[in-house]
Amino acid sequence: MNDAVTAPQDSTLLNLNTPMLAISHLRKVYESSGRTVEAIGDVSFSVRERELVCIVGPSGAGKTTLLRCIAGLLAPTSGEIQLSGNPVSGPSPGMAVVFQEYGRSLFPWMRVAENVELPLKEKGKPAAERRRLVAESLEAVGLRDARKAYPWQLSGGMQQRVAIARAIAYEPKVLLMDEPFASVDAQTRAELEDLVRAIWARLGVTIVFVTHDIDESVYLGDRVVVLSASPTTVMQDVHIDLGHDRDQLKTRADARFGELRSLIYTLIKGAKQVAR
Repeated sequence: MNDAVTAPQDSTLLNLNTPMLAISHLRKVYESSGRTVEAIGDVSFSVRERELVCIVGPSGAGKTTLLRCIAGLLAPTSGEIQLSGNPVSGPSPGMAVVFQEYGRSLFPWMRVAENVELPLKEKGKPAAERRRLVAESLEAVGLRDARKAYPWQLSGGMQQRVAIARAIAYEPKVLLMDEPFASVDAQTRAELEDLVRAIWARLGVTIVFVTHDIDESVYLGDRVVVLSASPTTVMQDVHIDLGHDRDQLKTRADARFGELRSLIYTLIKGAKQVAR
């Protein structure tokens, strides 16, 4: 758990001018039984190629709603989302989502490899390519030897690794993660955090990671987008200048880590007070 995790270093691979994701004036209003709830007021931010951006905010700030809109699973009331310059109007083959409820997302009657392979079949990938992608993704999450197991035979942390393997096997441009480690113990959570950074470094995928855990957002992210209370806006976009190498003990003991954590905590605490 103490091994340093390193981010991609080759700046020639980065396109810093064109955002991979662009969210412009996104607004979401729910209407039901004559009642109107403005979940997202006006949210705009962008994510560059190969960037790892975390999103935090007070409880009820619409973090999951925002992620579902980005994924094309929920239609915004107004505003626009673009992936590589193209509007997102529904689920996109360029994005994959890992949800918090990993147990529900896996089919218990299918073996691990079959669970990972299923979206590839739906995508129309040839059998040989499916086998390669399944093997590579299970290797990436450390589950090469669990391919024949059933999800119910695995721990919660291992089940979430299967869900991550299925997402990266899909070869997305953007990996969206919605509080994926909220249901696991602290030690497993730390291991999965390092796994995400290792996958990010290895595959160079763009990641948007929603979390309610401030420490987790500072440890993982290049940037942390801090949301206000509902109706949601972006309070601040915080650059995380902790360097590329992250270590669960050394990074969290760094004075700068504490400063960034305090800044984000203060922003969220202020958002809660304004909402009262």
